[in-house]
Amino acid sequence: MRKVGLTTIAALVVAIVAVSASAPMIAFAAAPALAIAFWRNALGTAALAPAALLGSRGGRGGEPGRRRGALGVTLLSGVFLAVHFGTWVPSAKLTSVAMSVALVSTTPVWTALVAAARGVKVPASTWAGIGIAVAGVALATGADPDLSGRALLGDALALAGGIAAAGYTLLGERARATLPTTVYASVCYSVCALLLLAVCLASGTRLWGYTWETWIAIAGMTIGPQLLGHTLINYSLHRVSATTVAVLLLLEVPGALVIAWLLLGQLPAARTLPGIAILLAGVAVVVLGARRRQPTKGGTIISPEAIGTT
Repeated sequence: MRKVGLTTIAALVVAIVAVSASAPMIAFAAAPALAIAFWRNALGTAALAPAALLGSRGGRGGEPGRRRGALGVTLLSGVFLAVHFGTWVPSAKLTSVAMSVALVSTTPVWTALVAAARGVKVPASTWAGIGIAVAGVALATGADPDLSGRALLGDALALAGGIAAAGYTLLGERARATLPTTVYASVCYSVCALLLLAVCLASGTRLWGYTWETWIAIAGMTIGPQLLGHTLINYSLHRVSATTVAVLLLLEVPGALVIAWLLLGQLPAARTLPGIAILLAGVAVVVLGARRRQPTKGGTIISPEAIGTT
């Protein structure tokens, strides 16, 4: 068993705080949700471009045909990432921050279901976790006093964002077997940004003219969750198992709740908290259940790309 040093612990703490700030900053920013999603990925692409160019020169080697195939998978992964951000970012403005983050955190549940549909044997504990998570969703949404169409749409979009993140996860796992991390992330973010830009232009979404506070929030989302959070998560994955990191990152939900309270004065209704807690417990059981299964040709339920999509 590897000893976890103070540097790794500090990296995980900073990563959890960084990703926890994502949804509150989205809710704070006075800009259209799709524009926020576009700028976050466009700025992330620009920041990663120099490292991606260096990574493409060094690369991981391998046959040219495999690399072309991996790039094709990466392009499709970028489509799923665009769907993820295009649904989840609006959800943070329509429903409570706590509900939005909790529902999008169900990604491991959807990857488990995809694995089962592909004929991969899923442990009984994983199915139990899925049942617990579903019960938590039902309890949390049923106890939410805000049953407006706006809030329910936000809940549905958050779930859709979690499902799209599962597609991004599974495709990313295949692409990362051949491509360097920076190349994969840069291509994926750029495809995501271009698709979101097209949607923004087609829908007439305003892309500039925001207040300086909003631009600071957008920059904060890029530097914090998008770059700093993901970078430190990848750093930690070389020293701590993906399963452990995935479970620890469920702390994003209470972290987002605290930040939303401090930044927005927003707290979820107390009666929804037990359901959110049960939902997170179910996701944790799914993650831990995946650990019992060795990687197979059909892919794994939990991989580095499954972590930290927000």
